Amino acid sequence: MSFIALIPARLASSRFPEKPLADLGGKPMVIRTVEQALKSGAHSVHVATDDERIRAVVAEHGYSAVMTRVEHSSGTERLAEVADILGLADDAAVVNVQGDEPLIDPALIDAVALMLQRDNSLPMTTACHVIAGADEMFNPNVVKVVLDHSGRALYFSRAPIPYARDAFTQSRDVLPADLPVYRHIGIYGYRAGFLRRYRTLAPCALEQFEALEQLRVLWHGHSIGVTQVSHAPEAGVDTPADLERVRLRWAELNKLN
Repeated sequence: MSFIALIPARLASSRFPEKPLADLGGKPMVIRTVEQALKSGAHSVHVATDDERIRAVVAEHGYSAVMTRVEHSSGTERLAEVADILGLADDAAVVNVQGDEPLIDPALIDAVALMLQRDNSLPMTTACHVIAGADEMFNPNVVKVVLDHSGRALYFSRAPIPYARDAFTQSRDVLPADLPVYRHIGIYGYRAGFLRRYRTLAPCALEQFEALEQLRVLWHGHSIGVTQVSHAPEAGVDTPADLERVRLRWAELNKLN
């Protein structure tokens, strides 16, 4: 399938300022993310940024960066502007790859794009994997997704859903063997036309209380297809401590290659 990978990258971060430029194996983290995205089946890869320093670093390494406005309230809105700048057709497929996931599996990017290809009625796609442990189930930092019979999202929540009433009355230490519980993976595919439409969707109470932007899409009646993958993705980078863990993992992976 022909699709474009877009990587939002900003320097302003309360938890980790200048994160995209942090060194990982001798290159800025945003460049490592671009290199991973280029291993996918993407037709092209572009960094979406509002900072000249990031644009310059990306250009210095020979890759494409698109300058966007500063005032976007979300990465999705930033991607919609990029879709306009690049002149993408409404049916063009776009995958949003977070700039702080330098170890992302290229196959995950492809899987999210492929779901758009297989179902032309889907405006948006994402991914999940099975939750195996009760610790994840009851962790509010782990976002859960409930699916319908066709693999579309019914709801996303930080709460333990679906809730096994009888089993959890007895114990919350072990999950029932057949409980269909999935952890959401924060990667998204879109049709460019839906990115443009997203800008017109008003925020809703659900997304504000859960702090989950994708709930706006469901609240307004649009579908999100969810592809299931067999394992959790490599860790991303939110804090300096995360970066140290990713550096160790990077070194480990490169010893194997």
